[in-house]
Amino acid sequence: MPLLSPNSLLSSPLIPTINSVRFFPTRRSGLLNPTTLHRFYSSRLSWRASSPMATPSSQHNGGVPGVAASKSSADRIGEIKRITKETNVHVNINLDGSGVSECSTGIPFLDHMLDQLASHGLFDVHVRATGDIHIDDHHTNEDVALAIGTALLQALGDRKGICRFGHIAVPLDEAAVEVILDLSGRPHLSCDLTIPTERVGTYDTQLVEHFFQSLVNTSGMTLHIRQLAGKNSHHIIEATFKAFARALRQAVEYDLRRGGSVPSSKGVLSRS
Repeated sequence: MPLLSPNSLLSSPLIPTINSVRFFPTRRSGLLNPTTLHRFYSSRLSWRASSPMATPSSQHNGGVPGVAASKSSADRIGEIKRITKETNVHVNINLDGSGVSECSTGIPFLDHMLDQLASHGLFDVHVRATGDIHIDDHHTNEDVALAIGTALLQALGDRKGICRFGHIAVPLDEAAVEVILDLSGRPHLSCDLTIPTERVGTYDTQLVEHFFQSLVNTSGMTLHIRQLAGKNSHHIIEATFKAFARALRQAVEYDLRRGGSVPSSKGVLSRS
């Protein structure tokens, strides 16, 4: 049988045989990537409304057969506004984006790191924050991370069908950092970084660990960060954010073999 092009694949009457390896996109064919898989499952499956496999529950879950979703939207987007006496933070994150970053926190180095999260995770990340940076960057750094964690929690929903785990080591010149994460619903951070200087530009390097601790607390993820090598503070921190982005990208991707089920033997992933 001749190979199907992406367009013919999506319009083919053979699409309902979704479990057939011959007709499903694979990494080898180049049709499977972090951004198109979710769209394949959802809006671009034109047959889902008429297919006998498309039960009422699956029609509200982006076309994944037999899976009832807790969110009616096929888009995995989280949007959070966090306002305190110290900061005003607005975060919007799209897990199925293309790497767009529009971040303005008043902390230039943090903006640069959030750009890495978007670019290497292929998430669309929009962050607007004002805060009491005339005192220091602590409150703004913390509240941005808390808001991003909450937005991730919202975007993930019931976490059905995701890979759940991510693991990668990323080099940046002489620096190398390993990140392992689990979208388990249980917050835990283990951070083993040795950053040789107190500041990178105006950014207090103690805030790196505090950023990830805050994000872990609200997102409900288990996160391990381990420095493998590195002497330059900027390189160590940037490698950390890049590794986190790539590991998170792995974890939020859809696992084809799971068929839309929750990746847990308990049958549920939650914050409790």
